[in-house]
Amino acid sequence: MGGPVARPFVLNGSCEAVALAPWTPGRPEAGPRRWIAPMDVISRVRRLIEPAIGDLGFEIVRLQLAGKNRPCMQVMMEHKNGRAITADDCAQVSRAISAILDVEDPIKSAYTLEVSSPGIDRPLVRIGDFQRFRGFQARIETNRPIDGRRRFKGRLLGVEGDRVRIEVEGGEVTLPHPDIQRAKLVLTDDLIAASEENKGL
Repeated sequence: MGGPVARPFVLNGSCEAVALAPWTPGRPEAGPRRWIAPMDVISRVRRLIEPAIGDLGFEIVRLQLAGKNRPCMQVMMEHKNGRAITADDCAQVSRAISAILDVEDPIKSAYTLEVSSPGIDRPLVRIGDFQRFRGFQARIETNRPIDGRRRFKGRLLGVEGDRVRIEVEGGEVTLPHPDIQRAKLVLTDDLIAASEENKGL
């Protein structure tokens, strides 16, 4: 039977995270893991926990399950109303998720559970993220070459349908959202200032 291992809550000061495992500096963004769970497992976990998270007033930004010997499931979430995530919020969501997964047992091994806020230089996952953060700098990597390249850095210009517009050196590029493999905001003075002014970032 699966289920989370250690139960202590640990505050991750770099991204306002609470984890159901001892925190190691640099996790969860400290480099690639060797194993990533199949998408059907991720999809099932999302279906199980998303309603409960929504009822508590939050929504999932990103869900990942990775690591072969002791998998780590990371739930990155934010308030629906845009206010800042607190340690108590993470603890509340962690307890709700644990209760569901202990019963449903979708992960057939011991694992750790981490619940965190996105942080300032957050990942961009949903199509709405690219519209919400238009005007800020971002790094985007696609799963296939577009205009002869797969990596782009520049100012987000918003979206058109399912395509993301970004202004890079040399002009504007339009990227199909399904082709975006990973993307995140770049930590700039403008982004920090906007966050400090509590503009819902």
